Amino acid sequence: QVQLVESGGGLVQAGGSLRLSCGFSGRSFSGYSMGWFRQAPGKEREFVATASWIGGNTYYADSVKGRFTISRDNAKNTVYLQMNSLKPEDTAVYYCSAGARSAVAIRVREYDYWGQGTQVTVSS
Repeated sequence: QVQLVESGGGLVQAGGSLRLSCGFSGRSFSGYSMGWFRQAPGKEREFVATASWIGGNTYYADSVKGRFTISRDNAKNTVYLQMNSLKPEDTAVYYCSAGARSAVAIRVREYDYWGQGTQVTVSS
C-alpha cells in the first residue's frame, strides 16, 4: 500500500513563497505519476500540477502556470511543489497524489493514492 505524507504548508503573505514536500513509501516510486491538487472551503478538489515518471513531463493548471513548479527526486521518493508569487486565492488544503501510470494525469479519478493534505494560507 502506498503512503503519501505532505509537509511544508503554512501561513504566508501575498507575494511570498512556500515549498511543499511529499514523501512516497510502500511501493516502488517508478511507474507512478505524481500530482498536486488543492481544495478550498466549499469548492471541489482541483488539479494544480503533475509530473510523470517517464520523460519528466510536467503539466500545470493555468491558474498556477509560471508561479508554481513541480519536481520529483526519484532517489528520495519525494515530489515537491515550489510555490512563488502566492496569492490569497491560492489558499487551500493541498493534497499530494500518486497514480499508477506513466503519463501525466490531471483528473482526480486518475489517481490511486492521496496524502492527508497540508494547509496553505495566503494573507492579503
